Amino acid sequence: MLALETPVEVWGLHGAERLYPDGRRKLEHASTAALKKLNEVKKQLRQDAFGGLLEDKPNAAVMHWRGQSAQRARLIERKTRALFEPLAEIDGLVLLEFESGIELRAGRDKGGAVKAILAETGSERPVAYLGDDLTDESAFRAVNDTDAPHLSVLMRRERRATAAEIWLRPPEGLRMFLRRWLAALGERSYVGDESRQETVSVL
Repeated sequence: MLALETPVEVWGLHGAERLYPDGRRKLEHASTAALKKLNEVKKQLRQDAFGGLLEDKPNAAVMHWRGQSAQRARLIERKTRALFEPLAEIDGLVLLEFESGIELRAGRDKGGAVKAILAETGSERPVAYLGDDLTDESAFRAVNDTDAPHLSVLMRRERRATAAEIWLRPPEGLRMFLRRWLAALGERSYVGDESRQETVSVL
């Protein structure tokens, strides 16, 4: 879709899944007890999703209520929390909140993925993280904690409370950021230096 000359590394499922440039796929393993409970919850929600939309992920049960009326959304959220919150006490399962939904999941979050990437690439290379959702907050904090030159960017139309260092409004802000970031990398001799290949990771 992007017509890139070099394959990129992609992290999915909020950081629990890793797709390598050579096509290998690695999914973070969850405990047997956590997976069993997730399967039970997804089976229950396939029969009755409280009027919301169930998303079935390999490592999570996700409930969406985007597009519902405010009253209907509150009802779906209340029923979903009543089901999910006790299960989040099980070892290996956590709740992940996002805009207009909630997820009961196993595995690392986006912050964990950022930490794993930084541990592999070292503390010298500049790193930037751009995101728009509540699920990106853990990644913003992970980037902010690194000793590497870094920038965390909340990229959305409306401003909100965030751990990100700056806020930009897309699409104009995104285009401006990418131009300036590439220029800054060029000044640091990271672009075009074949002896220091860059790894591109997308969450």
